[in-house]
Amino acid sequence: MSEKPTGARAETPAPPPAKVDPALLRIAFILVLGTFMATVDATIVSVGIDTLTEEFGATVAEIQWVSTAYLLAVVAAVPASGWLAGRFGGRRTWLVAVGVFLLGSVLCALAWSATSLIVFRVVQGLGGGMLPATGQALLARIAGKERTGRVISIVSVVPLLSPVLGPLVGGTILGVAPWPWLFLVNLPIGAAAILLARRHVPVVPPASQKTAFDLRGALLLSPGLAVLVYGLTEVAHDRMLPAAIGITAGAAMLVGFTVHGLRTSGTPLVDPRLFTRPPFGAAALALLVLGASVFGTMFLLPLYFQTGRDLSALEAGLMLAPQGLGAAAGSVLVNRTIDKVAPRTLVVTGIGLILLGTVPFTQLGHDLPDAAVVAALAVRGVGMAMIGAPVMNIVYSRIEPAQLPRAAGALNLLNTVGGSVGTATLAVVLQSRLDVRGADVSQAFADTFWWVVGFCLLAAAGATRLPRTHAGK
Repeated sequence: MSEKPTGARAETPAPPPAKVDPALLRIAFILVLGTFMATVDATIVSVGIDTLTEEFGATVAEIQWVSTAYLLAVVAAVPASGWLAGRFGGRRTWLVAVGVFLLGSVLCALAWSATSLIVFRVVQGLGGGMLPATGQALLARIAGKERTGRVISIVSVVPLLSPVLGPLVGGTILGVAPWPWLFLVNLPIGAAAILLARRHVPVVPPASQKTAFDLRGALLLSPGLAVLVYGLTEVAHDRMLPAAIGITAGAAMLVGFTVHGLRTSGTPLVDPRLFTRPPFGAAALALLVLGASVFGTMFLLPLYFQTGRDLSALEAGLMLAPQGLGAAAGSVLVNRTIDKVAPRTLVVTGIGLILLGTVPFTQLGHDLPDAAVVAALAVRGVGMAMIGAPVMNIVYSRIEPAQLPRAAGALNLLNTVGGSVGTATLAVVLQSRLDVRGADVSQAFADTFWWVVGFCLLAAAGATRLPRTHAGK
């Protein structure tokens, strides 16, 4: 018989990671259907711009508001999702959001003019904006801190795939069906999500302490973000007076919101103090810049493939598929390592891979081969999958369950703002480079991708401040 050690306490082995059982996976699949609809629909219309222009006899600038209106509505809805889930419960808020999104989808399909379509896209965006944050917070509450990292790593691949799948799905639909099916395709997915959620997703009680809705904050934050994005969009269209008014007014409203959030005696819609507390500040910066990089690139590449290489909408979508495959592979990798590898290591490695996959696009002016494009996109996809899940796990595992809806709303707001502001900024840069480069379209896009490289470097600087260890270690 072996002798027990004396004078020292034997080390207790670390408990194995909590198992993600089939019931939790089923709940995750149901909730991710809502995220899938909302994020795919943000880009599915991009390939239908020409079709809608002809259908409604509108200009490209007018029809572009079909996409912009949806994105601005999402920006407006995300901040309120945390309060709604905390007040009425996560499942109820999620179900209502799906219903609003489906109502907007039906109205869009019935639109009779460009103006009516833009208005109905706002309705659709208000529902879609609440789905990702509400679904993530509800899933984190159900999973518990021990399983949050692994389950979030599974579902977080969907927002990464959606910008890739949107143009591909949109191009396929327009190849076999009329334009209303760009919106009607949401109906069977949404109906299935509602039926399955009512049966399998448990009711999570709302916060025990009811807080009043921060109306003043809502009137400053959401419109301020929308006006700022509008101003940046106007710069891209070379309308400088509306751009100056929009950027100035938007920035002033956001400053006003920050001052209000610091001074109010109540609970602000988004607490500015959150961003000063580690690791939330570093996590927020990583997600903000990730949104700019992902959505900005998904704006640039389809446009480059169709204008610089004369590809069809479907062909452009297929060219983007390697990034989706890389994201899927990266999600599997993260799922297996998220409980074993330090969050900072995963995130910094992911940003490094995105940077590595972005640099080749700065050489588009030198006839970059298709094989290099495919490889670069695959590497970017793996890198993107290594950021979102670890960052969200860091935050979700370090806050109280009752605060999850507000934290999820803040994180998704930053990702959305990063995507919208990043896209608008890159559109301005691209337009200026096109003016300088003239007929050399490829070089204009190459110049613009240096800005994406800059976004990646900024994200890396913020990620170095993330924790080296997991919560509780």
